[in-house]
Amino acid sequence: MRGYRRPDGRFGVRNYVLVLSSVGCANHVVDLIAKDIPGAVPLRNAKGCGQLGRSAQMMSRCLVNLSQNPNVYGTVVVGLGCETMRPHELAERMRGLSGKPVYDIAIQEEGGSSAAVERGRALVKELVANAVNATTSEMGLGDLVLGTNCGGSDATSGIAANPTIGFVSDTVVDAGGTVFLGETTELIGTEHILARRAASPKVRDDILRLVGTLENDLVASGVDVRGANPSPGNMRGGLSTLEEKALGGISKGGTSKIQQVIEYGARPSRKGLIIMDTPGYDIESVSGMVAGGAQVVIFSSGRGTPTGCALAPVIKVTGNDETFSSMGENIDFDASGVITQGESVHDEGKRLLELLERVCSGEQTASERLGFDDFSLYHNMELWGACSFS
Repeated sequence: MRGYRRPDGRFGVRNYVLVLSSVGCANHVVDLIAKDIPGAVPLRNAKGCGQLGRSAQMMSRCLVNLSQNPNVYGTVVVGLGCETMRPHELAERMRGLSGKPVYDIAIQEEGGSSAAVERGRALVKELVANAVNATTSEMGLGDLVLGTNCGGSDATSGIAANPTIGFVSDTVVDAGGTVFLGETTELIGTEHILARRAASPKVRDDILRLVGTLENDLVASGVDVRGANPSPGNMRGGLSTLEEKALGGISKGGTSKIQQVIEYGARPSRKGLIIMDTPGYDIESVSGMVAGGAQVVIFSSGRGTPTGCALAPVIKVTGNDETFSSMGENIDFDASGVITQGESVHDEGKRLLELLERVCSGEQTASERLGFDDFSLYHNMELWGACSFS
C-alpha cells in the first residue's frame, strides 16, 4: 500500500483540504468556499453554538480531531464569530497538535459572507496547490486505523459479512494497526462476551459501564431501545432480537483483545481493537470514527445502504446475494459465497483484505464514485456520552 505521510508520522489514504464549519451559521459559506475546487472537502456542522458541558466538550474534541485525520493535508476553519465553538481557538488547538497548515476565518470579522468566501477560496486554492505536490510512500497495515460499521443489517450480516470483516480486523490488529468497533446500542446483550476479551480489568470495567450506563439512561427516560433495534428492516431481514443483532455485529471486531474504550470522536492512546462510544445511527457513528483518526471504513449491509463519508473511503460489504444483485452500484464486496457457495470466512476475508489494500492505495469505493459525502456529528447528550474513559 502507498499513503501520504503527514508531519506527525501517520499516513493518509486520501489527500484532502478540509473546509470545516465551526457552527451551523457558517455552513453555506463553507459550501461556497469549497465549491468546484477539486480536493477540497466541505464539512457542515449542524451545531457549534448553544452547547454546554459535555456536549460542548464533545463537539470541540470532534472538530479539532477532524483536522488531525491523516487523510487531511490542511484545514480552513470557518466560523461566524460569536459562537460557542470559536474558530480562532479551534484553529490554535489544531496547530498545536501537528505540523499541518491550518487557517481560520470568522464571517463577522471579514465583513460578511461574500468577503469570507473570497478569502476562504484563496486560502483553499493555496492549500490545494501545495497538497498536489504531496508524494506517497510505502505504508503497511500497521499504519491503519480502520473503522467498522454495519447498517441495514439482516440475517446474512452476522453469518457472512461481519465475520469476513472480522478476519480483516484481526489481520490489521496483528500487523500493529488499530480497529474501531462502535454502535453502543448494538452491543447491548453482548457486553459480557466483550468484557471477557478485555486486555485489562480497567477495560473490562469500562465495557460493562459503557453498556450499563446506556441501558440505565434509556430506562430512566422511559425509552425502549427495541423501538429502533432491531429496526423494521432488520426484522424483515430475519433478525428477531437486539441480542441476535448484537451477536452478529460484534463479529466485525474479530477475536482480538480489546485494548481500550474511548469516547465519541476521541483519538485512542493505544493500538489494537478499540471500542468507541458511538450511536447506532450510521452517519454519526462513521463520522465519530473518522474524527478519531480512521482513514478508511468497512461497512456491512445486508439490505443495502448507499451511505459514504466525506473524508474517508467507505467499503461496503454485503452477505446477501440478492442485495448485491439489486444494489450492486452501492456495494463493493459480495461475501454471500460463505452462505451460497460454501466459501470459508478465511478465504473471503483474504479477498476483502486485498480490496482494502487497493482502496488505501487509491482505488475508489462505490460511495466515492457516486459522490456520497455524508457527515454528521452526534450532539444529543441526554442519552449519550455519559461515560468518561480517561
